[in-house]
Amino acid sequence: MIKTHILGYPRIGTNRELKKALESYWKKDINLKTLEKIGKKIRVKNWITQYKAGLSYATVGDFSYYDHILNITAMIGSIPKRFNHIENSIVDINTYFNMARGCTIKGKPISACEMTKFFDTNYHYIVPELEINNKFYLSNNNIFNEVKECQTLGLKPKVVLIGPITYLWLAKSSINKINFLPSLINVYSKILKKLEKQNVEWVQLDEPVLVLELPKIWKDSFEIAYKKLSKKIKKLKIMIATYFGGIGNNIDMVLSLPIHSIHIDTIRAPKEVDLIIKKFPSDKILSIGIINGRNIWKANLKNILKKLKNINNILINRMWISSSCSLLHIPISLSKEKNINNKILNWLSFARQKLDEIVILSKCINSENDNKYIKDNTKAIESRKFCDIVNSNLVKERIKQIKNNYLHRNHSYLTRKNLQNNKLKLPLLPTTTIGSFPQTNIIRLARKNFKIGKLNIESYEQIMRYQILFIIAKQKSYDIDMFVHGEPERNDMVEYFGENLKGFVFTTNGWVQSYGSRCVKPPIIYGDIKRKNPITVRWIKYAQNNSLKPVKGMLTGPVTILHWSFVRDDQHKETTCKQIALALRDEVKDLEKAGIKAIQIDEPALREGLPLNKKDYKYYLNWAISCFKLSSSIVKDETQIHTHMCYSQFNDIIAYISEMDADVITIETARSNMTLLNAFKIFEYPNEIGPGIYDIHTTNIPSIKYMISLIQKAAKSIPIDRIWINPDCGLKTRKWNDVDSSLKNMVKAAYKLRNYFKN
Repeated sequence: MIKTHILGYPRIGTNRELKKALESYWKKDINLKTLEKIGKKIRVKNWITQYKAGLSYATVGDFSYYDHILNITAMIGSIPKRFNHIENSIVDINTYFNMARGCTIKGKPISACEMTKFFDTNYHYIVPELEINNKFYLSNNNIFNEVKECQTLGLKPKVVLIGPITYLWLAKSSINKINFLPSLINVYSKILKKLEKQNVEWVQLDEPVLVLELPKIWKDSFEIAYKKLSKKIKKLKIMIATYFGGIGNNIDMVLSLPIHSIHIDTIRAPKEVDLIIKKFPSDKILSIGIINGRNIWKANLKNILKKLKNINNILINRMWISSSCSLLHIPISLSKEKNINNKILNWLSFARQKLDEIVILSKCINSENDNKYIKDNTKAIESRKFCDIVNSNLVKERIKQIKNNYLHRNHSYLTRKNLQNNKLKLPLLPTTTIGSFPQTNIIRLARKNFKIGKLNIESYEQIMRYQILFIIAKQKSYDIDMFVHGEPERNDMVEYFGENLKGFVFTTNGWVQSYGSRCVKPPIIYGDIKRKNPITVRWIKYAQNNSLKPVKGMLTGPVTILHWSFVRDDQHKETTCKQIALALRDEVKDLEKAGIKAIQIDEPALREGLPLNKKDYKYYLNWAISCFKLSSSIVKDETQIHTHMCYSQFNDIIAYISEMDADVITIETARSNMTLLNAFKIFEYPNEIGPGIYDIHTTNIPSIKYMISLIQKAAKSIPIDRIWINPDCGLKTRKWNDVDSSLKNMVKAAYKLRNYFKN
């Protein structure tokens, strides 16, 4: 019999119960017992959902109160010294949250651990910090308690943990991370032995690092690690799960490991299956990740079934069927989506529906006839190909008309800089913010009432105008040099733009976790894209008319809109991105016509879309950078173009970032203590940089002294006349009290620094 499973399931709850519980706990509105009760309820519901769908196993270990990488850090006692954790003691949930969010200990602000993107996803993980004297130990029993919960329900658990080699790879350390392997394998061995005592049959160790081009020392570490782990267990079976790509040059090494099963991602690497099957050992099971865990379109079950039957004819029931990766990256269910066009709705499949797809495939192979489901699926797939709401000849023709001069400014940065200085008249070390200001209850209530019809458009827009005036007044009181309008009218930096572009559709409850309690609701790109009407112009113009200082136009860039949406899978991403870029090009042109002197086009997802292997970088970056330039290069030289990137490493793509030719780039550097600037220093980045000095993802208020120290570090890498002062990111999720204190300190730091550098 063909068995079925998934690599993981969304953990936020059907109605974002986890988000709401976490934020209530952090505000001390609920206690730990209530939080844990809500967490357990979500876990149980997820397991029962998998059982009722017909999966062979319930996946245990994919739940987390903040981040599953942080779960491992807390489970093995790898707590940085600054959090004052007592060695060899239990790691409690408050220490766990302190690492994620920062804290204050004895009146001293303690910075959170770094946060960065998980491979090429929009999910952020908390980066483990490995210190020289780290001694790993089993520091909590959470996973074992969850196994017991699942077994008490009468279900069969398959435990999932991030694998030891991937954990090390994702960590940061001042010394060679491989040095930590013996101690790490020792604690993993203890974990596996305890799971074995609980009569767990399977443990899934996620090793997505295997899809990368690994140095030999890291390849060798797999053999060392898994030989030792296999010797510590007798009955427990190990599955290594790879995803987000093919395992390429690592195939032979992986197949030789003393494990019981290997999971491969056949969505990202469909051609690799045949090669693996030819070499596949007779004593192992191959888990086929054939249902896409990263996108929301129905799978073509008829075509997939043919492939799976051919594979099973060779492996003879040593094949399992699964999702390509964890379903963490997609919404939970279509059940609440009542407002999507029925044609489009019939093309979609969220996490819950993907469970059905997996089970249907196994039933068909196991000779349990389900022809009606397959026929209905095929009909839906075919209906999408020639649908009139998908294709636009006008959009396709405009793509063909793109010329090379569309991608270039009139003159170089040095020429533009003089013109911009004369027009903007900014001081040394100009201050600005990244875009958004706090989304208060007043703003959220107004938006909610407008959407449900309790508030008419005139009243809603009047409230938004008042909020803009309030935000302008705030920035004036801080004495910031370049203002923003604060984005009160925007629900989300991608969804807002998608709502004003043809080719997008929106969910009611399609939430996906980005990090911790932060959830996003990505729009769905189903067809060709064009701008309906000007999107931001009237709001930015209103703000500028009420400010003596320049107000930046704020746009989300084409690459970020692409990557932070669920993208159509019937044409290349490059084509879709060009369509978005042309729509934004029109918006940029209209902003400039309206008298806006600086326009920020955010591209925080540029690196996120980077292929995982360097051999594929050039092709992606060429079209991604071209799309940014297509959107931005229409302006005159005296109009200043800004861009923003966050939580990215730049070393290996700095030359391409330079090619974007933005006059100013703002980046996240506070958590990394300015180390991200090293790439800009080595490359001698030619344009202006705003290294973030206020980490907006922590509740800590940065002191004037701290921010001065960060800019002084930055000045060692970047000429002082090319440095801007700004927060790391937008302030949407912050409270006004925090923002007031932090931005006042930021401006005071700028005053002191100007005096220091002038003298």
